[in-house]
Amino acid sequence: MRNQLAGTGALLRLALRRDRVMTPVWITVVAMLVLSLPASLESVYGSAAERARLLTTMNTNGSLRALYGPAFGDSIGALTAWRGGIFAGVLAGIMSLVIVVRHTREEEETGRQEMLSAAMVGRRAPLTAALLAALVANGLAALLVTAGLAGRGAGGAAALGLGIGATGTLFAALAAIAAQLTESARLAKGLAGALIGAAFVLRAAGDAGSAGGASALTWVSPLGWLEHVRAFAGERWWVFGLFAAAVAVQVAAAYALAGRRDVGMSFLPARPGPAQGRLGSAGALAWRLQRGSLLGWSLAFLAAGMVFGGMTDGATQLVGDNERTREIIERMGGQSGIADAFLATMAGMLGMIAALYIVSAVLRLSGEESGQRAEPLLANAVGRLRWAGGHLAVAFGGSALILLLAGLGLGIGHGEGVGAAVGATLAQLPAVWVIGALAALLHGAAPRYAVAAWAVAGGALTLGWIGPALNLPQAVLNLSPFAHLPKLPGAGALSWAPLLVLTALAAALLAAGLTALRRRDLAA
Repeated sequence: MRNQLAGTGALLRLALRRDRVMTPVWITVVAMLVLSLPASLESVYGSAAERARLLTTMNTNGSLRALYGPAFGDSIGALTAWRGGIFAGVLAGIMSLVIVVRHTREEEETGRQEMLSAAMVGRRAPLTAALLAALVANGLAALLVTAGLAGRGAGGAAALGLGIGATGTLFAALAAIAAQLTESARLAKGLAGALIGAAFVLRAAGDAGSAGGASALTWVSPLGWLEHVRAFAGERWWVFGLFAAAVAVQVAAAYALAGRRDVGMSFLPARPGPAQGRLGSAGALAWRLQRGSLLGWSLAFLAAGMVFGGMTDGATQLVGDNERTREIIERMGGQSGIADAFLATMAGMLGMIAALYIVSAVLRLSGEESGQRAEPLLANAVGRLRWAGGHLAVAFGGSALILLLAGLGLGIGHGEGVGAAVGATLAQLPAVWVIGALAALLHGAAPRYAVAAWAVAGGALTLGWIGPALNLPQAVLNLSPFAHLPKLPGAGALSWAPLLVLTALAAALLAAGLTALRRRDLAA
């Protein structure tokens, strides 16, 4: 077994060095999502009576329980765990799957792992190094959350921090299995991401149907286990035994699978390609490569829109006469009545999440280029602009499609104003396109730094998510293109100027990116 782990230390150091920018950004986002909440909650619900009313309202509203889970206590610490714990667990899971797939299946797909394996590297060393890299990231995130909340209660802070870290580690083990089963990094990430989405849906369905997390569906989901840790509300330390057992079983399964396949091979066989006529153009190939991802995002946005739309009346009830909460929602959604402001807030949130889709779709160009799949294609009668244009058409058109479906979901869930809801989500497109065009510019001009587009999208999401709650200056909020959009529905007369300016900016950035791509050499 020792020989099979030879070189693990060197591979771990290499992974940490390669991720020296990406991982700290992820850790900071995960930790800040939680640590930004206590001050905000304290300013909104300053008295014990207000927090008690919030607890009662939350636990009697099924739609809000589906989103956040039940609240188990009315202290600031318990409300912080309720408000941010599940979402921090989801982000930790996404961070983990990116790290594990990046250093396993992606290395095999690009051929680098085969060269490393020719040296003194054990058969299971790459998988071990990837899991350890994810463990380091989750451990640091857990440490930051624990240290930041220690003043609210050391036991509760440790429980929440360890719960978030344990959730991320569990999904890292799931990603390790996905990397053994699938033929490409894209499929591995898609499978692992689908499992995270399924875990959220199971927990949401269980919490919507029963108060107190008593549903069996909640216990099936790892995110339900995080909820049942009950940080700051009578911690259940024994729940960590479930995490430990699940991680151990999944890691053992990943090791067993890794030992039964050759480098570059997978257990799920690749399907034969379609007839040649269906891939007769660069655009058709781009559609074939990205249609599965777009379908998943489309279904998720339609479902999310319906859930958020159904929450509108409950959100109005939750706000009640709390002026601070009303102020935060109106700052995010506009001065247009609490129902319209909430819908505008959700439309804006969906727009910021759509920015993550467009970045992933645009950066598929980088994956094709670094994986050396673009060079044989471009050696034929396919120009660079045609090749890039196919992927960009899917990225920009796909972002419009998912926001259209999100608007339909919002209107259907709310039960009225479908047209207004669709207009609200489509109004997010210019800002989404600016971020997508910036990703295209980075790929065209500086392909080694194209991954920085994720930081831009994540920064916009962070500013939109916690900026109004922290009462950040408007000058800081204006760093995000989403801050310049009209707050729809209910904004009165629609101002077209910011929409046109952002669209023109996106077009200019896109043109600059394509020009740079045409002039530079392909990445090695």
